[in-house]
Amino acid sequence: MKGLPLQKSTLALLAIIIPLLALFIYVALRSGPLAPVPVTLAAVENKSIAQELFGIGTVEARYMYKIGPTFAGRIKVLDVHVGDKVIAGQLLGRMDPVDLSEHIKAQDAALKRAQAQSDEAAARHIFARNQLQRYQQLLTGQSVSEELVATRRQELQIAEAGLQATQEELTRIRAERQALMAQEDNLQLISPVNGLVAARNAEPGTTIVAGQAVVELIDPDSLWLNVRFDQLKAQGLAPKLPGRVTLRSQAGVAQTGQVLRLEPVADAVTEEILAKVVFDQLPEPLPPIGELAEVTIVLPTLAPGPVLPNAAIKRINGSLGVWQVKDGALYFTAVTIGPGDLHGQVQVLDGLKVGDQVVVYSAKTLYQGSRITVVDKLPGVKK
Repeated sequence: MKGLPLQKSTLALLAIIIPLLALFIYVALRSGPLAPVPVTLAAVENKSIAQELFGIGTVEARYMYKIGPTFAGRIKVLDVHVGDKVIAGQLLGRMDPVDLSEHIKAQDAALKRAQAQSDEAAARHIFARNQLQRYQQLLTGQSVSEELVATRRQELQIAEAGLQATQEELTRIRAERQALMAQEDNLQLISPVNGLVAARNAEPGTTIVAGQAVVELIDPDSLWLNVRFDQLKAQGLAPKLPGRVTLRSQAGVAQTGQVLRLEPVADAVTEEILAKVVFDQLPEPLPPIGELAEVTIVLPTLAPGPVLPNAAIKRINGSLGVWQVKDGALYFTAVTIGPGDLHGQVQVLDGLKVGDQVVVYSAKTLYQGSRITVVDKLPGVKK
């Protein structure tokens, strides 16, 4: 009769433990580490992809002019500042001539002296020629000897050589004077085009070496963008393709443009292709040189084919593929993908067909044989 109370206590204990154990198993299978992983699914669709290529570019001037002297000197006057608009032929500044005027005066005096020497040599040449003609006539009448005629012929040759030397000297002095006059003209810094002053590299009183730019001009109508595109995604990029340009200073305002040309040399370090993109209409106000811009080029639309969200693509053990759901079971399927767009859609070339269900997002990392539960949206994930 003493064994019965022991059986009752044992049964009571089991009545408590068994429900707790069942509750523990239930919780472990539903919300613990053994619980199904929440996932969102998407079906492979048959549609065409409107490809878009994104790149970052900088505003540059297609034409830039550097104005400076052709010889060393000192700036005397500089009348323009950064941001000023100038017209073709406008005087921007002037270099200090130093002793250039004195050199020109000296050349003028040398030119007059050489001209006088040339005139004297010409007169001697005429006199020697006339004397030779007269003595040749006298030789015909046997009035003079042959030696005197030979002497007059030699005098004519000497006069011709002197005349030629003075003419060459006169030519040399004239050329030197023209060079000095050209230098005097180069003292004036003149704008070759209608443009905008982009840089003022020196101030009056500064000594400038030959070829150094004092003022830099740009043609504001020639602004373009130097854009970098990822080489892996640049297939199909070609001149005349349309695009959108968003300047950093005008965020939210898209300008239209098009590809002007592709650069023949790519950047091997960053693995990017360089392209020049021009505006269809220049923005107002004009962006500063060097400003960054976001550029989106619209590539040709692809033919319809299987398409899925790019987020579904996974790389497992070096293999590219997706987690495919068939009859509630999870399988990893290797795929070959093609081009994609900026909206997260990618074309599938092989491995899937239209209508297949694939996992897009999962609450945890998936493995072969993982239990899943399909939900409409995961917490913290925008769909």
